[in-house]
Amino acid sequence: MLRFFGFFFVCVSLLSAPARAAWHEASSDHFVIYADQKASSVKRFAQRLEKYHAAMAFLLKKEPETPSPSNRVTVFVVSNKSNVRKLANAKSRYTAGIYLPRAGNIVTIVPKLRSSNGKFNLSSETILRHEYAHHFLFNISNKTFPLWFQEGFAEFYASGKFQRDGTIILGGAANHRAYELAISRKIPIRLLLDTAAYLKNKTGQYDQFYGRSWLLYHYLTFDDARKGQMTKFLMLLAEGISEPKAAEQAFGDLDQLDRDLDQYARKKRITAIGIPPDRLNIGAITVRQMSKAEGDAMPIIMESRTGVNEEEAKQVVVDARRLATKYPDSAAVQEALAEAEFDAGYDAAAIAAADRALQLDPARVRAQIQKIYAYARRAESAEDDNIDAAWKETRKQVVSANRIENNHPIPLMEYYRSYRSAGVTPTQIAKDGLQRALELARFDHGLRLTVATQYMEDERFGEAAITLRPLAFNPHRGGAAQAAEKLLNLAETAAAAAADDQVTGDETATANAQKAK
Repeated sequence: MLRFFGFFFVCVSLLSAPARAAWHEASSDHFVIYADQKASSVKRFAQRLEKYHAAMAFLLKKEPETPSPSNRVTVFVVSNKSNVRKLANAKSRYTAGIYLPRAGNIVTIVPKLRSSNGKFNLSSETILRHEYAHHFLFNISNKTFPLWFQEGFAEFYASGKFQRDGTIILGGAANHRAYELAISRKIPIRLLLDTAAYLKNKTGQYDQFYGRSWLLYHYLTFDDARKGQMTKFLMLLAEGISEPKAAEQAFGDLDQLDRDLDQYARKKRITAIGIPPDRLNIGAITVRQMSKAEGDAMPIIMESRTGVNEEEAKQVVVDARRLATKYPDSAAVQEALAEAEFDAGYDAAAIAAADRALQLDPARVRAQIQKIYAYARRAESAEDDNIDAAWKETRKQVVSANRIENNHPIPLMEYYRSYRSAGVTPTQIAKDGLQRALELARFDHGLRLTVATQYMEDERFGEAAITLRPLAFNPHRGGAAQAAEKLLNLAETAAAAAADDQVTGDETATANAQKAK
């Protein structure tokens, strides 16, 4: 995947790192895991993740739609936290895991799976559970949640523990936050409860935000005296009440809430929820040892999947070509080469490599997607008298990808984009496909913004506003969120005007009917 904004990169040293254990792939309903560790370790990890998903679905009484194979969460296990930071270009030394939520390319990077050295450590599994809790929440709700709620929710579920009998305990003590709560800078309750104020006043100093968010979520979930307050708070937010006002109305005296939280933090025993193994139904999990060719390709695959800039792409494609020469009969290597060629700007070579991958394995949907990208880029630079034919050829590639995996969001997105890029009004089928893509990938911010923009063009202002709110109020402010906020203001204004026009029209119709009598 080509990256233009400098967000993610892999250190070249990863490409030359000596091989250790054989690479294994664990495949399940919601995850695909790649790790150069023992098959038994990788399978146990996959089982725990699937049971964790099942526990959240059971407790929240909501089950997200099962993703298509290529839209599952892909977990890359790297050697240590330092390599996690290198992959993500993360400057903070506290970064221990990465979650990249993109339609058709959901990537999580965690350090090597190993037993924790102590109950206060932040393990690889805890990191992944935290990020997957965010992913789960995005997939079951279109609501907008404040930052403390999002992080408190994720920490609440991430602290899950498995008992010997298979019971999973949710809502237990977040021991990995104990040190943070003990020694770091305390967050005043009014800052904790106000996303905008917290982000405005945030400093580089490590603070208690995650720990305090977990504590508040846990307290509001289990304390009898506070029963129903969190639900009331979320309802007030849904009605358009600001975070500070909603907090005051739902929780009462905020200074008292702060004192109650301090007292709650000193409790030696806390309540948790145990879900027995007979409620944790999961599908089949398969584990296979990857071939030597696939294992050798993993650094290139990880680099491409997390994103490269133009300079990095030129180096990666050299490594990919060298590997493809060594393993000409490996579909995985040829597919990796196709992506590397496209990222480096070589469309013909990308198409040729993708065709070789598909000849070896016709189910290689990522290879077919590289063909879509390459044909689309060709069409964008086609001469005027060839442009229609070029875009038709691109759409043929989309149809081929859809036949391989019909619930993959990328072909649906690219089919719609083919009309936009050609300067042609998208067909209804293309628009319907785009909306379906968002159903499959609600976590993708760029996709959400595209769908909302199409709604605006179609004067479906109410639907545009509903689509925009989760992004416009996203506490992690970025370019997409800022654009969504501006578009939301337009959508709400237009929706209100349309509602006024409807009322006026209804009143006029009623008056005319009465005159007719």
